[in-house]
Amino acid sequence: MITLIGAGGLSMVFSLFMTPVFIRLFKKLAWGQYINIDGPASHHVKRGTPTMGGIVIILATLFGYFGALLVTGNPPSVSVLLVLFMMVGLGIVGFIDDFLKVRNRRSLGLGPTAKLVGQLLVGGSFALIAMNAQGPNGLTVASTHISAIRDLDFDFLQWGVIAGTIAFVVWIVLIVLATSNAVNLTDGLDGLAPGSAILAIGSFVIIGFWQANQSCASLTLDPDVTFKCYNVNQPLDLAVVAAAVAGALIGFLWWNTNPAKIFLGDTGSLAIGGALAALAIESRTELLLILIGGIFVIVAGQVVVQLTYFRLTGGKRIWRASPLHHHFEVKGWAEVTIVVRFWIIAGLCVAAGVGAFYLEWILQD
Repeated sequence: MITLIGAGGLSMVFSLFMTPVFIRLFKKLAWGQYINIDGPASHHVKRGTPTMGGIVIILATLFGYFGALLVTGNPPSVSVLLVLFMMVGLGIVGFIDDFLKVRNRRSLGLGPTAKLVGQLLVGGSFALIAMNAQGPNGLTVASTHISAIRDLDFDFLQWGVIAGTIAFVVWIVLIVLATSNAVNLTDGLDGLAPGSAILAIGSFVIIGFWQANQSCASLTLDPDVTFKCYNVNQPLDLAVVAAAVAGALIGFLWWNTNPAKIFLGDTGSLAIGGALAALAIESRTELLLILIGGIFVIVAGQVVVQLTYFRLTGGKRIWRASPLHHHFEVKGWAEVTIVVRFWIIAGLCVAAGVGAFYLEWILQD
């Protein structure tokens, strides 16, 4: 518990007090945001606002997690190291994209293919390591089963080692691509993505803590509920790193709320999406992520539907703009109003996800 509180507290303090330092540094480096000319006209005033704020979030997370371990004397866990690998790896992909934007002074960075290749490399590497790396309880970091609230009966390896491994890697990569790009699409208004991510990431603090208390490896588990236990590798460590990420986001949000002094950039949105995907995969709650990350699913789904309809009808639109938050901007809603209402929806989705997680445990018999 001390490690969990320490990780969240240290990362929040780091991002809260160090973000202004990075804002000044990024201004000196001329790392300012370039606004898409096709976006809402109200966004043009944001041109030049420092971007790549994801660097602060990544550093704050690392500082919070390893600082807490140093204070408590606990060793790092393989589960957390893989979450951090995913977060930092996708953050690097996003950084390259952001850096090309500011260097070339345009709103386009990496091409879609190059960005996709970067995400595939990080996600694929994570999958291969996670399905083989083991923790002290002998469990692998990631299960080769499809999971919802816990592992389902379907195991990719039932297709054989080679075919099963390939299918599993593809499955994990799809989760990583969907989650990281959904968070990226949601990052369009001041504070929208970080605020929503705090709620989604924070849910894994609760889930990890509960799984640790009800772990099948626990020697103190009540015999009456042993059949309800969770086979998750180092769940409390996952709760600790989730607290570190959430703390970093809370501190950053102080400076990212309207009017934002710094933007996440792809560095931040891809890193956050990567951390969220890794936490869901490692906690065996992959399909539950659809509820927990509901706001990201809604935004990404709207973009897919809008784009598909646009192409099929030769240029017609269902909504006035996409992603969805820009539709409401075009309708005349104030930016702050959109953000707060989307946060409310994000909170309801997270509540539904955590509620479903706990309800499944209650209904086990």
